Amino acid sequence: MSVKIRLQRKGRKKRPYYHVVIADARAPRDGRFIERIGMYNPMSKPATIEIDRDKAYDWLMKGAQPTDTVRAILRFKGVLYKKHLMRGVKKGAMTQEDAEAKYLEFIQNKDAKIAARFEETAKERADWHSKISGVAPKIEPKVEETPVVEEAPAEEPVAEAPAVEEAPAEEPVAEAPVVEEAPAEEPVAEAPVVEEAPAEEPVAAAPVVEEAPAKADDLTKIEGIGPKIAEVLTNAGIPTFKALSEAEAEKIKEILTEAGGRFSMHDPTTWPEQAKMAFEGEWDKLKVWQDEHDGGKPKS
Repeated sequence: MSVKIRLQRKGRKKRPYYHVVIADARAPRDGRFIERIGMYNPMSKPATIEIDRDKAYDWLMKGAQPTDTVRAILRFKGVLYKKHLMRGVKKGAMTQEDAEAKYLEFIQNKDAKIAARFEETAKERADWHSKISGVAPKIEPKVEETPVVEEAPAEEPVAEAPAVEEAPAEEPVAEAPVVEEAPAEEPVAEAPVVEEAPAEEPVAAAPVVEEAPAKADDLTKIEGIGPKIAEVLTNAGIPTFKALSEAEAEKIKEILTEAGGRFSMHDPTTWPEQAKMAFEGEWDKLKVWQDEHDGGKPKS
């Protein structure tokens, strides 16, 4: 009986994960199997791989043949490296202790790199969410300061007025001669009353006109963008040709990756260039460009 080490698909539509199983080569892909030795999830970033290295090594030594994908997984997890070291021990190129020390060092370095990659991914996700959601500023309550009242200076005592001596009795004054009265002055004409101008009525302020939101463009005119991707870009703040032409390809790739599913498989490298031609109204030039390219790459 020919035995294979292969993947068995699980999960729902567009969200698969796989079991690593030992199965008869004649059995269906998702049919009966001999033993399950691990799992593989390609939808996470980075991909999640859990495998029993000892069982995988034992089955390899018994002659089980891995598929191409499983072979890459076993190489990544160090199973094939262990097989290589054990072959060197059998040939006398190294001792069993040296082989085990090298294998342990390889596993430790590999696990450290994987853990660092997971931390980096978590940090990137946190930074992306902070850019999208933002952080509300902290509002500190205002403390009203009590005004300082300066005390008025004490009043100085008022000095008593000095006593005034009485003046001696005045001598009788001779009567003044009678002066004839001057003729009465003519009445002065009163100034005319000036009527005040009526107060001007206040001018009504012009109403504030709110700007209408930018109308979304049909992003499916761009080669490589379908209705679902156009919806994802619109929700991410890229609803027009102008916004798409000004966006960086790396930023668009991050948006597609966050959307999950098969969106991350698309290559948005040429989308800003096509969007610029669409925004400037160069539709003939855009059609010629799309005829000369296939999936954003020049036709061979």
